[in-house]
Amino acid sequence: MTISVAVTPDDDADPESLDLRDDISFELEEVNEVLAELIALQADRKAKDGELLTARLGISGERPETLARIGARYDLSRDRVRQLHTKAVGQMLRMAQQSGHRAAAVLGARYPLDARDRQLVRALLVETYATDTDIAATELSYLKLRLAGHAAEDAKRIAGFVTQRIAAWQKKTNRRLAKLQDAQPRATSQLNPWLDQVEWPGPGSAAAIPGASARTVDSDDDGRGRFYLDKVGRDVPFDSGLEARLLWILNASDLVETFREHPAAVIYEFDGAERSHYPSIVARLTDGRTVLIDVEPLGHLGFHVNRMKAAASRAYAHANGWGWLVWTGSRIGVPELRTRRVEAASEQMLRELVERGPVHWAGLRQVRAKTGLDLLDFLTLVLRNEWRWDRAPFRLSAPPSPQPGT
Repeated sequence: MTISVAVTPDDDADPESLDLRDDISFELEEVNEVLAELIALQADRKAKDGELLTARLGISGERPETLARIGARYDLSRDRVRQLHTKAVGQMLRMAQQSGHRAAAVLGARYPLDARDRQLVRALLVETYATDTDIAATELSYLKLRLAGHAAEDAKRIAGFVTQRIAAWQKKTNRRLAKLQDAQPRATSQLNPWLDQVEWPGPGSAAAIPGASARTVDSDDDGRGRFYLDKVGRDVPFDSGLEARLLWILNASDLVETFREHPAAVIYEFDGAERSHYPSIVARLTDGRTVLIDVEPLGHLGFHVNRMKAAASRAYAHANGWGWLVWTGSRIGVPELRTRRVEAASEQMLRELVERGPVHWAGLRQVRAKTGLDLLDFLTLVLRNEWRWDRAPFRLSAPPSPQPGT
């Protein structure tokens, strides 16, 4: 198993030492591409299964949804959503095994049958943190291991270990929150560089921070974590280690006066349909300014759906007189990524492919083989050229040509 691991949530480390840069790769993206392909095949048989699996597992590049939120969409109970998900996964596994799908080769190489439990747990924890998929960690871990050829009992046991380690890390962070006085200088030093990346609006007054979270459907979902944060004097829920890490920093830093999680439902359009996005946090700084923060893992910045969300969040923030920031879980932010140097040969080859028409996974693999293009380079090119990157399945395309008079 060849996974690069820097520092992960299960390590003995302070939150500010964690950086996703070393834990994202095209190899991990290929695993997600295989899962997306299988879900698409399942959706061909039953469209609702495809919708449910995509929402629960976060395969499109969005964060997984809680069972409660999915249930509210289809007017189903959480338990019924869980049953339907389990049934759809079972059918998908049987289809993959009977058809001899390439999933067995791709995932078998990443999660070998002869690997020890500890190796597999650590690899899956790294992937969970790097992709911001804590809510569905059990389901994703089980599915990956089963597709790799592990027996159901072994996959269930190892997936359980992954969930236990995430819970243990949350408890450890709770203990760290009790030592805020010692944490203040470290949290402030972590926050300072990020404040330099905030996009501030023009002159004008800032709207007040909302008094309640706009996300209420799944506020008590048992898949979400929860911390008591003394700066706001209440329990604050979170979906992932990345969100928890940011909450720790905001709660401990002396640059922050107060904050509110999921302050608004921001409407955006995606392929002609209206959808709602809940930006992660709005924080009021001690200097009187307010900033809206979207948590988006570094490896997911380029997905078209996430860029549509980001554009809507930015517009919403500026309309309220707030700054706007995307927090990536890495020392690399969007401004640095956009200006990052990429080898000219890689850019030229990929640009020529995109100009000919949509690029699919096989085409990207050829570019990587010839130029050594890595995922950070690819992200830079997507953002710099305003290309559209979709997952489920992979597709890279040029932006639409401007219409006359626009």
